[in-house]
Amino acid sequence: MADELIVTQARSQTIGIPGRSLSSARGHHFIVDEPAYGGGPGEALTPAEIFLAGVSSCGVLLVQSFAQQSGVPLQRAEAAIEGVRQRNDPANFQSVHVRFELLGPTQAQAEQLVEAYKHR
Repeated sequence: MADELIVTQARSQTIGIPGRSLSSARGHHFIVDEPAYGGGPGEALTPAEIFLAGVSSCGVLLVQSFAQQSGVPLQRAEAAIEGVRQRNDPANFQSVHVRFELLGPTQAQAEQLVEAYKHR
């Protein structure tokens, strides 16, 4: 089972509005905008925001799973993430910082949960 592949799919398409796309995954649809400083509408979430939200949501869900597996009492997990890029090179993050806030575990347990995430 450990060798089984998981295939995740999503689609995105332009929709006739410059700087705006429609993305879909498993029947869920959402608008993605190029930021206003990049010439897009800047009203909906941007690709970078969606990417970072994916990383942070993966983090809290993995921490939650590790807590359940190890019997650590976790009432809530929160991850704040910040990515830094240069405007003239927006495809490459210079740095990404994630800060976890965990309610329930001791400091030592919280550190173990975050370490398990970092080594996943």
